[in-house]
Amino acid sequence: MDDHDTDASPERARAFYGRRKGKRLRPGQEERLADLLPRLRLPETGRLDPAALFPRPVAATWLEIGFGGGEHLAAQARLNPETGIIGCEPFVNGVVKLLRTVDDEEIDTVRFWDRDAMELLPRLPDASIGRVFLLYPDPWPKRRQRKRRFVSDDSLSEIARVLQPGGEFRFASDIDDYVGWTLVRAARCPALRWTAARAADWTTPWPEWPGTRYEAKTTAEGRRPTYLTFRRV
Repeated sequence: MDDHDTDASPERARAFYGRRKGKRLRPGQEERLADLLPRLRLPETGRLDPAALFPRPVAATWLEIGFGGGEHLAAQARLNPETGIIGCEPFVNGVVKLLRTVDDEEIDTVRFWDRDAMELLPRLPDASIGRVFLLYPDPWPKRRQRKRRFVSDDSLSEIARVLQPGGEFRFASDIDDYVGWTLVRAARCPALRWTAARAADWTTPWPEWPGTRYEAKTTAEGRRPTYLTFRRV
């Protein structure tokens, strides 16, 4: 990793994600995408009031950036029924998977943003989010691609801004280079403090961690995940 690179680059205007769509959707998936997603999608413009996004009062609002197939977000929704969760995921096939879970289990505390999270973060009020998750983001491993990584000085500044005092930013990756990249940039963000006191704090999953299919695959391939927790000071 070359930390002489700066985050101020024209490449930052490029998307942080890759494909928008994978294999062809089945008819039931197409139906949910057409009928259910518009009802659960966040408004596309204007300032957002997180507490007003849900059909009933919630005790807190959390945000997951890049929820993949949605297994972690769904598990958090089940464990924390009084918490509203905003899920960001541009990949259509991941969105329809979570839509099915939300529909089948009648979960009413999940809302969707199926575009770039950096379009959403500036619309959230200061200190409005209790917890932000960024789990196994695309590592963009080639040197010329690294400016497409979601973690940057700008994104961490926005995450810190929307977090409530004492709120947490949780990051997981199996790519050591991306872990180091994140630690360097978090150290430059005065509003975030890494909470680790010993090695077990970054090698042990969080207590309520359900795991993901991606994590199971990468562990089987011999890569060890790292779990970082940063607290809003």
